Amino acid sequence: MSLIVSVKKQLGDFLLDVEFESEAGILGMLGASGCGKSMTLKCIAGIETPDEGRIVLNGVTLFDKEKQINRKPQQRNVGYLFQNYGLFPNMTVEQNVLCGLWRVKNRGRKKQLAGKMLRRMRLTGLEKHFPHELSGGQQQRTALARILVTEPEILLLDEPFSALDSHLRVQLEVEMKDLLREYGKDVIFVSHNRDEIYRSCDTLAVMDQGQVVRHDTVKNVFRRPLNRQAAALTGCKNIAAAVKTAERQVYVPDWGMHFTTAEPVEDGLTAIGIRAHYFNTKTPANCRQIHFVEKVEEPFEWIYKFRYADAKPDSTPVWWRITKETKIEKMPDTLGIAPQNIMLIY
Repeated sequence: MSLIVSVKKQLGDFLLDVEFESEAGILGMLGASGCGKSMTLKCIAGIETPDEGRIVLNGVTLFDKEKQINRKPQQRNVGYLFQNYGLFPNMTVEQNVLCGLWRVKNRGRKKQLAGKMLRRMRLTGLEKHFPHELSGGQQQRTALARILVTEPEILLLDEPFSALDSHLRVQLEVEMKDLLREYGKDVIFVSHNRDEIYRSCDTLAVMDQGQVVRHDTVKNVFRRPLNRQAAALTGCKNIAAAVKTAERQVYVPDWGMHFTTAEPVEDGLTAIGIRAHYFNTKTPANCRQIHFVEKVEEPFEWIYKFRYADAKPDSTPVWWRITKETKIEKMPDTLGIAPQNIMLIY
C-alpha cells in the first residue's frame, strides 16, 4: 500500500502546499485548526481540486494536473469519515449502509453484504433505528460500516472523535484501533489531539500553515520534533531560544543557562525544548539552582513553575510536572535534566 501526495491549492491568503508519502499503516496528521489537514483529505478524496500537483494511490493516479487526470470522488475508491459522520437522517441504520453498496445491483447480495457488515460493527438489533436514536459511538460505527462495506483502498478519518463526549473517546479509540487493524489498508487519521494520535497511529505528519513540517514514526517525532511547531503540538511546554556554543552544548539566554546535549548540535539551531516531566531532583547533569514561581494543581499531577537562578526576571517560567503520588515536602533548590532529554530545534 502506498500513497503519494504532492499538491498545491490557493485559498484566499492561505496556500496549501503539501508533500508526503505514506506506506502501509495508520498515518496521523496533527496540526492546529486551519492548518490545512481537512483540506488535504478533501483533495485526496476528490472533494476539492488542487491547483497543481499529483496524488497517486497504490500506483493509480487519482489526480495529475500536468496529465489532466482528475478522477471523480466515486471513482477513487476512497472512504471518507466526516467529523459529523454524514449519516442520512431520514434513513435507518440498514438503509445508510445499503447506500454504500450502490454499485451492487443484486438486491439479495446487497442485503447479505450489509448484514455481514452490521454484524461486524456490532450493530445487530439497530438495523431499523434512525441516526437520532443512536448514541455517538453507534453513529460512528454506522458511518464506518457504510464506508467499509465498499472496501475502499484508503480510509480518511477527519477528527473522528470530535463529536463525542470526552469520557467516551478513549473507549471508542480502542474499538476504532482494532477495526483499523482488521481493515488492514492505508488510513489517514486527522486530529489536533496529540494523545489520540500517539495511541492510534504508526507514523505522523505534523502540519503548520499549509505544509508538512515533520514526518516520521510517531515515537521519533515525539522524541525529536526538530522544529518549534512540532515540539509545541506534541505537548512540549518548555521551548526557549538557544544558540550553539560547542559541539554538544547550547546556551539559553532567557534562562541564563548552558546545557550539555547528548546529540551533536548542528548549525542552524534556533531553540531547545524540554518536556515538563523530564526534570529530576537526582540528575546531576545540567543541574542549576532554581527559584520557585507557583504551583498549579491538575486532576492527577502538580505543575511547579520556576526560573533558573540567572534567568531574565521577565522570562516565561519553566514547567516541571510530577504525579500526585510523588511526594515533595518543599520545592527543591536545584533540578537537573539528562542530556538525552534536551530536544534540539532548528
